[in-house]
Amino acid sequence: MGWNYHKSIKLGPLRFNLSRHGIGQSLGGRRFHVTRTPDGRTYVSVSLPGGFHLGKTVGGRPRRHRY
Repeated sequence: MGWNYHKSIKLGPLRFNLSRHGIGQSLGGRRFHVTRTPDGRTYVSVSLPGGFHLGKTVGGRPRRHRY
């Protein structure tokens, strides 16, 4: 069984996400936000009315699966 840790600190529109993998940053509001993960990937997401959600990883290195 693995362990996990997650803490989020909000400073205005900027949010710092602390986890065991490192520090990530998020910027934006409820409908649109940009997230930078600890491993360098950038994720852009948009939430639309009616429950629709669109997201895309942009740039950064490819994600490696850990088994």
